[in-house]
Amino acid sequence: MIQIGDKIPATTLMEFIEVAGESCSIGPNPVDTAKASAGKTIAVFALPGAFTPTCSAKHVPGYVAQFDALKAAGVDEIWCLSVNDAFVMGAWARDQNTGDKVRMLADGSADFAKATGLTLDLTARGMGLRSNRYSMLVKDGVVKTLNVEGPGQFEVSDAETLLAQVKTGH
Repeated sequence: MIQIGDKIPATTLMEFIEVAGESCSIGPNPVDTAKASAGKTIAVFALPGAFTPTCSAKHVPGYVAQFDALKAAGVDEIWCLSVNDAFVMGAWARDQNTGDKVRMLADGSADFAKATGLTLDLTARGMGLRSNRYSMLVKDGVVKTLNVEGPGQFEVSDAETLLAQVKTGH
């Protein structure tokens, strides 16, 4: 499993960007994690699936609500990762009104999840291999904090916990 001090995996995530008005939406676009995280402080949170109850009711809304506070504390971007395709993540971004606050990044083949060792096997529930629920603070591609949830839990990967860690430098 990825640890504090490790570089995040050099994988490619996909992003579908909604464009308001008459324009065509953009995507899916590849996001090279190494390039996208270079020189930035990023609040990353990952979850088992788009449109799932806890993820939609608490996890994403918490990061949207804490956007200004996270930015004020020095976070450049917020990334939400899920083992879904970019079109689903785009629709979920629209549903959650993430706007330009949270980048909804698809880990469609679970490459990032596998590379971090943070997979969750939900095959018995008909969902296949997914990402575990966690949050991490990444500075210039290096993991500075890591908060991995226990099975079925939502206690340490929320926006408030990560914000407190950003503020205290842990």
